[in-house]
Amino acid sequence: MQQLTPQGQQIIQGIAQRYGVSFDAVATMLQAVTNGGGTMAQFNHPELGGGGQWMLGGMTMVGDMFNNGLKYKVDGLCTELSNLLSSQPLFAPPPAMQLQNQSGYMGNQGNASIFVSPAQAFGQWWPADLGSPSSTGAQNDVRYAVFPGSRRLVVEIQGNSTVYDTLDHQIGGVSQQQGYGSDVTFNSQYGVVPCAQLPVISYNGQAPVAQSAPLQPVQYVQPGNSQPGYSGNSAQDGDVFQKIERLGELLQKGYISNEEFADKKRDLLSKL
Repeated sequence: MQQLTPQGQQIIQGIAQRYGVSFDAVATMLQAVTNGGGTMAQFNHPELGGGGQWMLGGMTMVGDMFNNGLKYKVDGLCTELSNLLSSQPLFAPPPAMQLQNQSGYMGNQGNASIFVSPAQAFGQWWPADLGSPSSTGAQNDVRYAVFPGSRRLVVEIQGNSTVYDTLDHQIGGVSQQQGYGSDVTFNSQYGVVPCAQLPVISYNGQAPVAQSAPLQPVQYVQPGNSQPGYSGNSAQDGDVFQKIERLGELLQKGYISNEEFADKKRDLLSKL
């Protein structure tokens, strides 16, 4: 869990008192909302009904599914934390990168930083030219930093650092998958995605070495005939089908509607 500043601890303590829950419950939910980019959260805390999900302006699911009072409490808490994250700088960036914030939380918090800056909490281990990350974290021998402004994700495994291009992914969290060695995945609007699917910008500060494509066997086709099911770009087709599968996962979780799924699926299939 990210480290709170003294101002952040006071704010979270005040919210906990108003909602009648512990400091730990609010801090856990704050981290979940932060991981969800301020618009969604997946949480697990006994005071909040165990495991559950929340979406801004949408559904609220708690373990005690028939406890409407708890649902209202979770929705109110998450909405307030979402507003807090949008109105406050999450990290204390270097002086040359101070954010201009014209509004204060609840009218009296000013520009108080909620979290200790990543450089203070972990030491700046990522490339300096990337600036200040929106979120950082660590698990076992893996740590990461997310830079949505420059579309970069930095993952360090056992001291080896890789910088990825995040493309159009909106990263909500990074984790090391159990049972799959050192495979690292992240959550985005497309679901759970392996980091290995992202383009590599650098490895330990060096650009990746371009590898020549392996020779493909020559396929003989008789004149006038075509091979059934042949695709001129199987890699691109596979990427389209993977995106459709991710859309299906988002539909099952209730993140998108049937109409949105159908429209996006039609758009993807048109690229085949």
